[in-house]
Amino acid sequence: MHNQGPFFREAGAGPGVVCLHSNASSSSQWRGLMDQLSGRFRVLAPDALGAGKSPAWPAGRAVSLRDEVALLEPVLALAGDPFFLVGHSYGASVALVAAMAHPGRVRAMALYESTLFSLLEEEAPGGDAAHGIRAAAADAASAIDAGDPGAAARRFIDYWMAPGAWDSMPEARQAPIAAAMVNVRGWASALFGDATPLQLFRSLDIPVLYMTGARSPASSLGVARLLTEVLPDVTARVFPDLGHMGPVTHPAVVNDEIARFFAQH
Repeated sequence: MHNQGPFFREAGAGPGVVCLHSNASSSSQWRGLMDQLSGRFRVLAPDALGAGKSPAWPAGRAVSLRDEVALLEPVLALAGDPFFLVGHSYGASVALVAAMAHPGRVRAMALYESTLFSLLEEEAPGGDAAHGIRAAAADAASAIDAGDPGAAARRFIDYWMAPGAWDSMPEARQAPIAAAMVNVRGWASALFGDATPLQLFRSLDIPVLYMTGARSPASSLGVARLLTEVLPDVTARVFPDLGHMGPVTHPAVVNDEIARFFAQH
């Protein structure tokens, strides 16, 4: 554990790669990618606020994606200049904000379905694309208030994967996800409340691999549509058989794509 900084895993030597995980997950989701990249890169995978072994969310105030980036600063410093960024879902949203906060330091970025729902709100306030996730997050938050983290996790996981996904998950995997759901209201607030306007991402002139799963919900595909229209150097890759949790359900497929992209940059 690092003084007030995030907990992180580390492997390999070479140019730095920082891997940011999705909600209700931790740095362990990137173990396979770390193994794959560590022959050529120094790979760092931190736990986000309130995740894994990192510090808890600060109480009594709204947390923003910039707070997540602030927590990561020691890891970004260790990654050296320039470094690569990998992010999935919430982690992809943090990666975008981190890249904007560090112009010139990020060499290339591999993102799988950012959940920067503020961009959907900017395009169409209260619009349909964000309706499903807004409802799922609200229902999950209500379940947390009622003292039922399992119900919160079921609502959240079934939204992102498919109805029945939660019930088919082994109990050993359910427990940490249910425990993480205490932060669901905060995640939604950080993602819907981010202040970065879409057009600002036109200034992010670095190679970006933007991956999506064809079976993903309208919300994350809507964010992908907006970002891939404005990012100046973007390679879009659609996995026909994957959904939003592709990096977790089919890590080898996604990790191969990331490794290939970084080898070219």
